[in-house]
Amino acid sequence: MAQALDIATWDLECEFNNTDHRTELNGMDRLIVRRGQPFSIKLKLRYGEYQAGLSSLTCIAETGPSPSDQYGTRAVFDVDAGSDNPSAWSATVTSPPGNVVALSICPAADAPIGRWTLTLAGSCRIDFILLFNPWCSGDSVYMDNEEYLKEYVLSQDGIIYRGTLEQILPFPWNFGQFEYGILDVCLKILDTNPKYLRNPGKDCSGRRNPIYVSRVLSAMVNCNGDAGVVLGRWPALDKLSSDNPYDGGESPMSWKGSVDILLNWDSSSCSPVRYGQCWVFAAVACSVSRALGIPCRVVTNYISAHDTNRNLLIEYFYDENGRNHGRDMIWTFHCWVENWMTRPDLKPEYDGWQVVDPTPQEKSEGVYCCGPVSVKAVKEGELATKYDAPFVFAEVNADKVDYIRQADGSNKKMTSFTGVGQKISTKSVGNDRREDITHLYKYPEGSEEERETFRKADHLNKLLHRQESQGLKLAIEVATEKRKGCDFDVIAVASNSTTSEKKCRLLFSSMAVSYTGVVKDNCGFKDLLNVELPPGGERRVPLRLNYSKYCDALTEDNLIRLAALLVDHSTKETIFTLRDIVLDNPEIKVRILGEPKQNRKLAAEITVQNPLPEPLSNCCFSIEGANLTGGKTIKERLESTVEPGEDAKVKIYFKPNHSGLRKLVVDFNSSKLCHVKGYKNVIIGK
Repeated sequence: MAQALDIATWDLECEFNNTDHRTELNGMDRLIVRRGQPFSIKLKLRYGEYQAGLSSLTCIAETGPSPSDQYGTRAVFDVDAGSDNPSAWSATVTSPPGNVVALSICPAADAPIGRWTLTLAGSCRIDFILLFNPWCSGDSVYMDNEEYLKEYVLSQDGIIYRGTLEQILPFPWNFGQFEYGILDVCLKILDTNPKYLRNPGKDCSGRRNPIYVSRVLSAMVNCNGDAGVVLGRWPALDKLSSDNPYDGGESPMSWKGSVDILLNWDSSSCSPVRYGQCWVFAAVACSVSRALGIPCRVVTNYISAHDTNRNLLIEYFYDENGRNHGRDMIWTFHCWVENWMTRPDLKPEYDGWQVVDPTPQEKSEGVYCCGPVSVKAVKEGELATKYDAPFVFAEVNADKVDYIRQADGSNKKMTSFTGVGQKISTKSVGNDRREDITHLYKYPEGSEEERETFRKADHLNKLLHRQESQGLKLAIEVATEKRKGCDFDVIAVASNSTTSEKKCRLLFSSMAVSYTGVVKDNCGFKDLLNVELPPGGERRVPLRLNYSKYCDALTEDNLIRLAALLVDHSTKETIFTLRDIVLDNPEIKVRILGEPKQNRKLAAEITVQNPLPEPLSNCCFSIEGANLTGGKTIKERLESTVEPGEDAKVKIYFKPNHSGLRKLVVDFNSSKLCHVKGYKNVIIGK
C-alpha cells in the first residue's frame, strides 16, 4: 500500500513561476499562473522521502464558494497518475527520491479562471490565481504570434483614436493592467456581476469560457443595471446644463488611464466612477481583458451609426440650420474592443477577433451589453450570429437617408451621401502608428462580395439608395490652419456640371457639436438666396469662423459641424453635405531630464504654449504611466496665469520601478484650454 506523504513546509517559487507564466509585473509575493501550463512547487517532508510507486500524494484544486466536480470548479488528481487530456489537471514529481519533492502542477487548459486553492495530502493549502493563457495551444484564447501577444496582452499602454474622419487624433492611454491591486479589482468585478450573485457556482464554471467572461465584462464595465465600474454621461445627449455638466465627478476627457478608475471603483464599495464616454468604457474593458489574459485591442469606428429600430436605416430630419430632429444617431466616432478567442458555438471561420462593446447603448438579452460577435461574421452579413450581430453590422454598414423639413412641416428627401463605418482604426503592433482594419469589417464598396453581404443581411436598400446628383455638386473645404484660438475660413463649393445655367439658394452654417452628433450653438451662418452657377462653373462661398463666436460654444470635443444646403430653384432638387472639423490643440512638449533607470528619480519638463488670445488660469499639468508613477497620477499646478503666446512650463518628478519601454501620458488643463493630451515614450534601463 502506497505511503501518504507528510508535508512540513512548501515553497511556491513565485519569482520563477510568475516570470515563466509572464505575470511577474503583478508582483512576486503570490502565485499567479496561467492555465494549461505547468508551475512548480517544492515540498519539504517532515520525515521519510518520496519514492515513485511507493508514495502517494492526492491533490484537490477548488475555486468558487461551492466547488463542484459537475461544474468543473473542483478537480481531484493524484501525482504521477498520467494524463494526456488537456482538459484534466495533472501533477508530476520532477526531483529524485529524497525529503524535498519538486512537484510540477499543470492546470487544465479549460479550467475556470479566478482564485483557486490547491490542497495537497489533506494538509498543505496553497492559494493561487489562475488566468487565461494565450500562449497555450489548448486554451481557447490561444494566439500564435509573439509580437501580437506582447501588444495585446502584455503592453500596459497604447493609443486610442478620436477626432474626425479627416483628422484622426491619437489619444494616449495607460491601461496599467499589471499595476499593484488591479488584478484583484478585475477579479472583484467578476464576483460582483449579477450572474455570480444569482448562482455563484454556475458563474464560476462559466469563467472557463472567454465568450462568457467577455459578455460579463461588457455588462460590468458600465453600471447600467448592475454595480458596474463606470457611469456614462453625455451632456449633449442628456440635455444637461453646460455650466457644470460633470458635477460630482470627472470629465471623461480628464482620464489618462484605467488605473485610477478601477481603484476608485474598488475603494468606493463598488460605487460607479463618474464619468465615462465610449473610449473610457473601451479602455477599461481592454485593461480588464488583458489582466485576465484575453488578447484585446481598442478599436475606433468613424461615422458610427446607432440604429435604434434595427432597420439598418439611419434617417436624419434636418431643419435649414442643419439640426437633426430624428431619433437615430451617427457618432463622429465610436470605440469598442476586440477580444481574441475561438468560437466553438459558431463556424470555425468565425474564430479570432470578436467585437465587445461595453458602452451602454441598447439592451442585449435584457442587459446593457454587446457582444462578443465575430468580426468575420459582421463582414459576411451573418446577422443571426451570436451575440448582437445586427447592432454591430449597423454601426459599420447602416444606410443614411437625409430629409429637409419644409416650412409646411413636410419632409423632402435630399441628395447626399454619408459613408457609415470608415477608417476603422487600432494601434499597430509594436509601434504608435495607426492601423486601418476596415477591410476586416467590410468588403470594398461596390464589390460583388459587398453585394452578397448586403443580400444576406437583407440590406439591399443601401445599394438602391446609392445615388448622386448628376448636375449639381456641393463640397466643403477647410483651411489648413484651424488652430483653436485663431480665426479661419471654411468654404462651400457649389458646382454645376450641366449645360444650362442654374440659379440656387445656398445655406451655409457652422455649429458646435459633440462627438455623438448633437449640435449646440451656432458659430456662423450664411443664407444666399440667388447663387448663379453657369454651365461647368462653380461658386466658392467663404464663411469666417471667429474665435470670439465659437470659443464659448465648443464642447470638450473641439468639434464644429459645417452644413451646406443647395436648392435648385427650377427643379427644387436639394443637395446637402456635412463635414465635421476638429480644432487643433497646441502640442505638449515633454523632455526627460536625467538618465532613465529603474528606481532612479527622474524629471519630466513639460511645456505647452497658450494659443488663445486670452490668458489661461487654473493651469494644471498631470502625468501617469505604467511602472513609471507608482500607479498614481502626479499633478503640478501653476500659481500664475499664462498670457497669450506665453509658455506654461513645469517640472514633475517620478521614479520608474521597472525597466523597458514605457509611455508617460501627460494632460494639461486650464480655464479655457481643456485636457490637452501628450505623451513621451521612455526606455527605462536596469
